[in-house]
This record gives sequence, structure tokens and C-alpha cells, in this order.
Amino acid sequence: MSSKLDNSAEQESSNKQLKSDRPNSKVITENPQRDLKSNTNRSPIENLVQKLQQTLEKHASERQIIVIQDFPDPDALSSAWAYKLIAAEYNIEADIIYAGIISHQENIALVRLTGLPAKRWEIQNLKNKDLSSYHGCVLLDSQGTNSQLIPLVKEANIPFVVVIDHHSIQGDIQADFIDLRPQIRATATILTQYLQAGLLKFNTNNQQHVKCATALMHGLRSDTNQLMLAQEEDFLAASYLTRFYDPQLLNAVLQSNRSRRVMDVIERSLKNRIVQNNFSLAGVGYLRYEDRDAIPQAADFLVTEENIHTAVVYGIVHDEDQDIELVIGSLRTNKLTLDPDEFIKQAFGQNPQGGFFGGGRYMAGGFEIPVGFLGGFNEKADYVKLKWEVFDRQIKQKLLRLVNPDDSVIHTD
Repeated sequence: MSSKLDNSAEQESSNKQLKSDRPNSKVITENPQRDLKSNTNRSPIENLVQKLQQTLEKHASERQIIVIQDFPDPDALSSAWAYKLIAAEYNIEADIIYAGIISHQENIALVRLTGLPAKRWEIQNLKNKDLSSYHGCVLLDSQGTNSQLIPLVKEANIPFVVVIDHHSIQGDIQADFIDLRPQIRATATILTQYLQAGLLKFNTNNQQHVKCATALMHGLRSDTNQLMLAQEEDFLAASYLTRFYDPQLLNAVLQSNRSRRVMDVIERSLKNRIVQNNFSLAGVGYLRYEDRDAIPQAADFLVTEENIHTAVVYGIVHDEDQDIELVIGSLRTNKLTLDPDEFIKQAFGQNPQGGFFGGGRYMAGGFEIPVGFLGGFNEKADYVKLKWEVFDRQIKQKLLRLVNPDDSVIHTD
């Protein structure tokens, strides 16, 4: 490993790394006298790196809040950690915050085994929370549409400083630095490119760097289906991370077992699925808030069935703390001509504020629809069953309009 690090100068030269002239920065330059702004031969990646570097310098010594999705996945968690370490090079203190819960067994293992510094803020306890110490907000693997914290950030007049994401554009967003690249399979790939460019020099003697590299490798693998869907940029990022990550630590994360509740949801999805035109659609009923991540795992399983190219699994998730209910769904596909982002947006449309109920990336997507007036707990089994039947039928109807547009009749038998 150390011999590879000794050759880092050669890599720096080939990548034309951008450096900072600040004395405390670990980012050094090939030619400090070079006028980067006048250099028209720089690649798009180098332009982005330079702009991010300038943004970080502009906000040096500030405090930032990194907001990730309510139910963080490995890509979001690892990307946020990488940004936090990069920002520290500019004396920026950044806190990684999410409002939901980490429930997927691999995500729980990732956070526990690496000590990943993400904090959960419960919405019901934030009414009187003082956010005035934060000078800026950073969105990683998100554009703010999948976090309950964004309204609080806006209410506190905290400006968006950095937005980095690999999903399709979700709406209009303003920030000092924006890097949206839907063609990239993982946000972890984008953050790794920043590392390769020299914004932070990883060191195998630094355990935080090793664990962050391991998290990035997991995030990259997770969002590329174990590199099966990876593009050239993803492979290059993975190759770079192999110099620093801990294979045994990653294996420990991947070996975490599915809970019994997750297995029960997968069983329900198999029992309840309907198949039309190579689509598998399954409603799994009511789920506890902490079991929400069973839905994408069930979709991952259903799409492996013979003659199925797309699976959609959904259920009603009950958040007891806030006494609200949401219809949560996940889509998985291996059909190259199906765009999950377009499919979900077309199926479920927008809320009254103009925001979409869901979206997607390459081969995967998800949606979240508030139950609204009909939400809330009811002890009567007949009422609960009736409510689920109504929502189950409505979701199926919206999906089948696209799956089988020539047949508007829903067959429930």
C-alpha cells in the first residue's frame, strides 16, 4: 500500500490537480504561479474542482450543516463524510444531519463499524432548536426533496452553499456551487474525483481516511449494483479507493444479516405481487417506520424473478413519533429503455407546491406520498384494512396506466 502512495506525485501530475496557496491546506500545486482562470485547456472535472475549491476558500472557518436524505443510504452517508473531511481542510466545521432513521442492516453496520459521524435530528424536537450557528447548508446525494429538515433550514435563512448529486434535476435550486451529474452512477464517485484531484490527500496511516474510503467504496458499489452498472468514471473511482480502503471492514459491513421483519416483508411482496407486461407490482401493507428499508430490499428481490424486468414495491409506513403516515415505494429495473425518474414522475405527478412525489436514477427510483387527512392510527381492524385497500388500489391504478395503458380495469382477484 505504501508503495502506491509513494507514486502519488505521478498521479497528481497526470490529473493536473488544482491546489490551494493557503499555508494550512494539504492541497499543493504543480505551478503556484499558474492563472487557473485563464487556462482554457482544463477539463470539465478540473473546472468543477477549481470552483469547489474557490467556494470552500470563500467559506473558510465557517460552520455548515450537511443535510442528507431522511433514510440515508451508503452513497449519501459516505459522500457526506468525504465532504466533511475535505471541508475540514479549510477549517470548515460540518455536521452530517438526517431527520429519519437508518434501518437497513448494512447501513446500520456501516455507521457502527466505521464510526461514521452522522447525527439524527428528530423533527418533533426541533421546534425551538437554534440553527443560527450554521452559516451554510450542504446537500449531498440530494437536492432537498427527500428531507424533512429543508423547511427548517429555509426558515432559519441558512443559504445553500454546496449541492452535489447524481440524480436527475428535481427542481430549481440556488447555491454557490452545484454539481449535478445524472450520468454518474454514484455521488461517491463524484466525491472520490475531488479526492483524486487533490482537495484532500488520503493517507493509509490515518484511520479516518481508511474508514471513509471503505464507506465510499461501499456507497459506490451499492449504487452501481456491485459495479454491474458502473460506468468508466465509477471504475476509475473504485480503482483509486482500492489504495486506501479496508477490505475486511467492508466485508464485515456486507455480511450483516437481514432481520426477520425484512424477510417477512419480502415474503409479503411475493404473496401480493401482480405481474403484467413483465412488471411486478406488490403492495406490502403497513410497516413500522424503522422497517421502511425493507421495501427497497423487497424490490431488489422481485426484480430477479424470471421474465420480470421491473419491480415496484410499496406500503404505508407509520411514524408513531409524529403520528403521520406515508405511502413509500421503490422501483428497480433492468430494462435499459425505462427511465425510473421519468416513470415515477409521470405516474404520481406533483404536490400542490410543485414538487414531485418521487424520482429516480439509473435502474432505480422511489416515491413518498403523504397519506394526509386519512393518516393516523385507528384500532379498528376493518377500518385499517379498508384504508389499505383504497391506497393499494389507487397506487396500482396509477402504475398500471403506464404499465398497461390499453387496460384501465384493475383485477384484484
